[in-house]
Amino acid sequence: MANQLDLEEQEQLDELKHFWKQYGNLITWVLIAALGTFAAWNGYQYWQRSQSVQAAALYDELERVVATGDVAKSERAFTEMKDRFASTLYAQQAGLLVAKLAFGAGKPEIAQAALRWVAEQAADKGYVSVAKLRLASVLIEAKSYDDALKVLADGVTEEFQAMAADRRGDIYALQGKTAEAKAEYEKAFKSMDEQSDYRRLVDVKLAALGAKAGASAPRASEGSK
Repeated sequence: MANQLDLEEQEQLDELKHFWKQYGNLITWVLIAALGTFAAWNGYQYWQRSQSVQAAALYDELERVVATGDVAKSERAFTEMKDRFASTLYAQQAGLLVAKLAFGAGKPEIAQAALRWVAEQAADKGYVSVAKLRLASVLIEAKSYDDALKVLADGVTEEFQAMAADRRGDIYALQGKTAEAKAEYEKAFKSMDEQSDYRRLVDVKLAALGAKAGASAPRASEGSK
């Protein structure tokens, strides 16, 4: 009986040796690849966390500089953030923050540069949309109407389309293109919530152009009477 068990064990051992000889290298490389992928993934996650922590710290510093109203220092801090942490949300937020400061300080060229970077480089579509809307406003202020229309031509998400239409209405109105302005304001008006103060502002713009979209659409207060 013991001899029979020994023979069975030997056969199993021989089969295992044969199997390993035939597939051992393949199994080894598969394991190496799997472990390498796992290690790479862990490394990437650690790098992402590290980037986020460092970007957050730099963004906090930028906020403090912006609070002082120093445009030059804020611009330098933003440049550093772009160079080191361009892929983070903090960099996109920083661009919007610096642009607001610069525009308020009478530095529209800096505001334009920051907003264009966010509009072109941001991964988050919401930030892209906000940057485009603000950039269009800066360009309108500079009377660069055609450039503003180009900025609004694409890349604005559905949630911000009503505001984009309002901006286009402003541009056409300033250009004396009344029919086009009315069409854009009408589009914006219909897309906005009835309770929105912004919608009432668009209604005023339409009325100034002789349109009656606001009067034709029942207000919430009228409907409740």
